[in-house]
Amino acid sequence: MRVEPWIVLTFCSAIFFIGFTGVLIRRNILVILMSIELMLNAVNLTFVTFSKQLNHLGGQMSVFFIITVAAAESAVGLSLVIAMFRTLRSVDTDEIQFLRE
Repeated sequence: MRVEPWIVLTFCSAIFFIGFTGVLIRRNILVILMSIELMLNAVNLTFVTFSKQLNHLGGQMSVFFIITVAAAESAVGLSLVIAMFRTLRSVDTDEIQFLRE
C-alpha cells in the first residue's frame, strides 16, 4: 500500500504544530520536553518522507543523528527537571525565577 506524500506531510505538520502549541501554552517542564520530542519526531517523519520520495538516503541518515541528539536532550533535560524538583518541589516554569538572581 502506497501512501501519498502530501498526506504524510499534512500529518507531520499537524504533529509539529501540536508540539509547538504545547511548548507555547504549557507551564509544566515535563510536558514542554514531550512537546519538543513531538516536534522532533514530526521533522524525522518529514525527512523520511522526502528521502523516500526522492530515492535518496540522506534524509534517512540525518534521522539517525536527530534521534541521537533527541536521546541526549531527553537525558539531560530529565536530569535538570529532577534536580529542579528536588530543590523547589515543583516543575512549573514560573518557579525558575531563582536562576536569574
